[in-house]
Amino acid sequence: MAETAKSLAQQAEESLEQVAEAVRKRFDELTEGRFSDQIRQGRFAESGDSGADQGHPADQHQRR
Repeated sequence: MAETAKSLAQQAEESLEQVAEAVRKRFDELTEGRFSDQIRQGRFAESGDSGADQGHPADQHQRR
């Protein structure tokens, strides 16, 4: 009986791994070329943008 339970658990684990891989693959397909990818590639970066967040003037006032 223990062997049967072990075998069943192993089959369930393999099945879940296959499902997880399929989900990862589908997620990658859906998110390819999305807005976040474009941001990472610097598409929306301004020419003077050094990457440092200067914040909004109102934010500067609140920090003081």
